[in-house]
Amino acid sequence: MTEDTISSPSGSRLGTPDISAENLRQGIQELLSDGQMNGANGSAQAVGSWTEDYQELTGLIKQQGLLTKQPGYYAVNIMISLGMLALGLFFLTLTGSLWLHLLDAVILATVFARIAFLGHDSGHRQMFRSTRWNDMTGLAIGFLLGMERTWWVDKHNRHHSNPNQTGLDPDIDIPVLAFSEEDALSKRGLYRLIVKYQSWLFYPMLSMEGMFGLRLAGILYLLRHKGKYPVVEQLLFAGHFVAYFGILFYLLPTWHAVAFIGVHQLLFGLHMGFVFAPNHKGMPILESGNDMDYLTQQVLTARNIKPNPLVDFMYGGLNYQVEHHLFPNMARNRLCEAQKIVRPFCLARSLPYHETGVLGAQREILSFFHQMSAPLRGAPSPSS
Repeated sequence: MTEDTISSPSGSRLGTPDISAENLRQGIQELLSDGQMNGANGSAQAVGSWTEDYQELTGLIKQQGLLTKQPGYYAVNIMISLGMLALGLFFLTLTGSLWLHLLDAVILATVFARIAFLGHDSGHRQMFRSTRWNDMTGLAIGFLLGMERTWWVDKHNRHHSNPNQTGLDPDIDIPVLAFSEEDALSKRGLYRLIVKYQSWLFYPMLSMEGMFGLRLAGILYLLRHKGKYPVVEQLLFAGHFVAYFGILFYLLPTWHAVAFIGVHQLLFGLHMGFVFAPNHKGMPILESGNDMDYLTQQVLTARNIKPNPLVDFMYGGLNYQVEHHLFPNMARNRLCEAQKIVRPFCLARSLPYHETGVLGAQREILSFFHQMSAPLRGAPSPSS
């Protein structure tokens, strides 16, 4: 990898701290961890080494103040999201029309997605300098969404540490999807049938993820682990379902409530899938144990979506995925500014910085899954 350094008159690298290799590795871990190392993130340690290029890039980012916390920005966004949630619930009391109830379900699916983005950001400690404030915010959001926070932080930290690495990234360890031809051929039974047509079933499965997949994973996690805040997390997780179903069945006729829940949860899952799938799906898959450095690993495996006001709103800033993975604790509203530094920096070093449009990303994802499952459409089914 070539170097294009920025030097001071004395010849030292500008913005590049003099840090030992051990401290550099700890620095990477600090980017990924939710506060001090604990059971939620202790396994997220297989992180590539920092290079001088990444030190230089970090210096450039810090010079612009882009890693400064943005509590005011997040406070406003939290209040807006809670206000939209309250208005959506209040609207249900104003009409008895099923169609208006379903329209409200569509709107509240987007509101839930906005709240989920805030939960994501609190998990990365983007909001506040205080770990406790980030924790409390994340727990409250977990209650609103019915998500188990410690499980998600653990899973997401392992993903950030090892994006698209076989055997290490939980986001590519999915029974109903194959990320390589070998993985597809190893499937058996119903999983094999689903993977055979995974490019066709991908989005229907995404729509079910929010309703079933993430919640079931949270339940299984709590049955096996205590979590960072054991009693609190269990009560909040159970409390969500009591509140969610209780409010809807109290405000709406039974079948209206059932229809509302179906539309709301399916669209919430689909929204989240449309946002998170383009981040890495269809990008290069890495073998575990590779010696790729942190900068190259994160850029190579991430995909950006070309920004515009609508994309920025619907994606919650995660369309700047390269920048987010390089600096996970950077506040969402600074990612656009960071891109102006990161993209030319990467291109000058021939790093594969990839950015495409919304539709282009979907084509890449579906083509990838279609190609990975191709052997199943031409190979005989092995005995289970």
